[in-house]
Amino acid sequence: MDIPSEFDPIRPFEPEELPEVFDRLAADPQFRAVAGHVFPGVPFDTLAARMRKCKTNLEFQKAFCYNFLKGLLAKASKGCDMDCSAISAKGRYTFVSNHRDIVLDSALLDVLLIDAGFGTTCEIAIGDNLLAAPWIKDLVRVNKSFIVERSAGIREMLAASKRMAAYMHFVIGEKNDNIWIAQREGRAKDSNDRTQLSILKMMALGGEGTAAQRLAELHIVPLAISYEYDPCDWLKAREFQLKRDMPGWKKTRQDDVTSMQTGIMGYKGRIHYHCAPCIDSFIGSLDPAMAKGDLFAAVAAHIDREIFRGYRLYAGNYVAADLLRGNTALSGHYTAGEKATFEGYLATQLGRIDLPGKDEPFLRERMLEMYANPVFNQLEALR
Repeated sequence: MDIPSEFDPIRPFEPEELPEVFDRLAADPQFRAVAGHVFPGVPFDTLAARMRKCKTNLEFQKAFCYNFLKGLLAKASKGCDMDCSAISAKGRYTFVSNHRDIVLDSALLDVLLIDAGFGTTCEIAIGDNLLAAPWIKDLVRVNKSFIVERSAGIREMLAASKRMAAYMHFVIGEKNDNIWIAQREGRAKDSNDRTQLSILKMMALGGEGTAAQRLAELHIVPLAISYEYDPCDWLKAREFQLKRDMPGWKKTRQDDVTSMQTGIMGYKGRIHYHCAPCIDSFIGSLDPAMAKGDLFAAVAAHIDREIFRGYRLYAGNYVAADLLRGNTALSGHYTAGEKATFEGYLATQLGRIDLPGKDEPFLRERMLEMYANPVFNQLEALR
């Protein structure tokens, strides 16, 4: 495919580029070490030979990522499923989802799309702040990721946003592929998931026609991701206290790496993905004379409602909501045993936090909010 050169710095690698990239990865000591950890007992030469047999990015995903993720789910979850009955496996969509895990949100979607009979997976929006080493940048671009340039200067940000928007429209309209992008930059640490208007404004920088027409060209599907347990909940709570006690505190790249490792390997319980209907018809129902700002606000609110409605809530979510509010209003959704199990889990996770001046009541409240906010938001959306 003839891809405009302007997209070269951010797009995934094309099939003809893969042999050179595979050679580069095979020669990298860090990549070799990680591969040995991910596929223990398999000689690296065997992995490298299997890698070089992959002629497309999708073949690479099926040969390596799919089986690894299936094995991971068998060890670190009670199962993962998706309801995609509201969309067609033949369609191509921009999945806009709440953001729970740095790596797995999009990776598991790829697995679920394959299992659901989609002919392709997704091109994945990933921030350049997560690309801590050259081999990681190579690997994610092999894995159908395109790069969100967050480290650009203020003057360069508009140009970067325009290029990314143009690329997203190219993926849907010309490459005939899907896209995954989080509804906001970074994870909602308190699970109060809200779509950032800036994400929609960026999308509308590409394509043709009015802002509404440009958004419709991307065939946006709100996607709700529900984890029974978030392995990073204690890290997020710790971050809340650090930000409270140390104004100006910021995460390091090592913090991001720790979050990625914890999120991937930690226990997640049950996992559910829910696809809402594509929002094209909703956009078409809006007043064409609507001001841009009102348009983006209306679309964001619609995406949020669809995500809230699509949550799968577990016993722990309802327990957290009652504990946070100090009542038993939602006790019909859990048993005494399920409440005890969740409180034991909460105590274990709080015990993992090591901070000077550890404020346990504050940390406990932050963790309860993470599990309770999806309940509050769904109840509000279903009214």
